[in-house]
Amino acid sequence: MDNKIIIIQGYLAAGKSVFAERLSQALQIPCLIKDTFKTALCNTVPIEDRKMSSRFSAVTFDGMLYVAEKLLEVGCPLMLEGNFVPAGVKDRDEAEAIRTLLEKYQAVSLTFKFKGDTHVLHRRFAEREKLPERGQANRIGSQVLYEDFDKWCHNMDSFDIGGKIIQIDTTDFALVDYEEMIQEARQFMEGKGRS
Repeated sequence: MDNKIIIIQGYLAAGKSVFAERLSQALQIPCLIKDTFKTALCNTVPIEDRKMSSRFSAVTFDGMLYVAEKLLEVGCPLMLEGNFVPAGVKDRDEAEAIRTLLEKYQAVSLTFKFKGDTHVLHRRFAEREKLPERGQANRIGSQVLYEDFDKWCHNMDSFDIGGKIIQIDTTDFALVDYEEMIQEARQFMEGKGRS
């Protein structure tokens, strides 16, 4: 039986984490959410500036891959959620690192790519930054200009680890059929509808 992994990737403030938690409960499989993973790692470490936060983001990604590998070693399906990027955006090609892990364990993947109107997402992002539950480790700490935000989002467009990709537009959450997405994931886990 193939190892299975679901990737929830995409734009900032597009609703990835909320969906990941919902899908994890629906499928009863573990989900590693980048922001909450980073918060857990940095619980006792003060994040003093954006540069330090970026370094901990890289550490978080490495930690997530380590846990993912341990789960794949024993044939446990899992989900990874985050704003993962392809080559050329960060020092590390996160897409290639995930793809290498999948190849090592002969895992098949389903990717949900969350996108949307970046003007709307930018407003959501600014509001989210004010929330106390956002946590120090995940805050930008300064106002983010729309042009920078738009660039950050579009840096993720070419992320591709192979497997089936489902694009989700979350400009308006009310128009998203989450139940259909959960059904797609169930079919993938059962080995149906793979492409």
